[in-house]
Amino acid sequence: MKTNNERSIEKVTQPGTPHFVGDGFRVHNFIPGTSTMQRMDPFIMLDYNSKYNFPATDKPKGVGVHPHRGFETVTIAYKGRVEHDDSSGGGGIIGEGDVQWMTAASGVLHKEFHETEWSKTGGEFQMVQLWVNLPAKDKMSPPKYQAIVNSEITKITLADNAGEVEVIAGDYQGYKGAASTFSPVNMFNLKIKKGAKTQLSFPANYTTALLMVEGDAKVNGSTNAPQDHFVMFSNDGESFIVEALNDAVVLVLSGEPINEPIAAHGPFVMNTQEELIEAFQDFNTGKFGYLED
Repeated sequence: MKTNNERSIEKVTQPGTPHFVGDGFRVHNFIPGTSTMQRMDPFIMLDYNSKYNFPATDKPKGVGVHPHRGFETVTIAYKGRVEHDDSSGGGGIIGEGDVQWMTAASGVLHKEFHETEWSKTGGEFQMVQLWVNLPAKDKMSPPKYQAIVNSEITKITLADNAGEVEVIAGDYQGYKGAASTFSPVNMFNLKIKKGAKTQLSFPANYTTALLMVEGDAKVNGSTNAPQDHFVMFSNDGESFIVEALNDAVVLVLSGEPINEPIAAHGPFVMNTQEELIEAFQDFNTGKFGYLED
């Protein structure tokens, strides 16, 4: 029976048929695949590259030059390494445990490939790419990068040594995440040991979901959340309990909806059709700068 403050589960979604983004990212799409962008606001896209073994190659696989405007991309590396560059001068390597938070905002050209040396040996690759929407007032702000290496991520040990919480963004029991955000966003890696339970709580109006990156769990004592599945919560309470059925890694997402119109097409997410047209015009006339493919 649901308690007064318990947040119930709206649905648990299994991973759909994967597709390739470029030739380097084999992904299951959960947002907007699970629900609309409006329902998952401020999280407007989630592609999950579940564990996949890439063979060794001298030519790194990935995605060539493409534009973004109007939102932020968050790349979380669980296995493998990625190199990236953009037209605003940003770039670097995202290694295992690292996070790259790119604010595309007014517009960038971007490319991302498996890291050159990693590609030569290949191996297991597992990544999340999440798009976080920007409020209208910030959509045309300058692009920026937050390169967050794992050693900079706040880590809190759970009671009874049941595991730990990595706070990428937001606030966990007074501990602040490394990333700065334009609207309230909580993003945690919950690493919990077999048989352990932990309770999480967010404001009832926040869009809240779990991605089962590793292992299986039971949520609120009764709902099974298997590995690689996506758990979406209703907005009818604040707290929920995660119990690990085996050692688990859970990506926890909870953010305040921006509640503004969404006009999206391909790599652009704006508020109106007119702004979308302008984005395509700016891209086609070279206003996003230049980046060699």
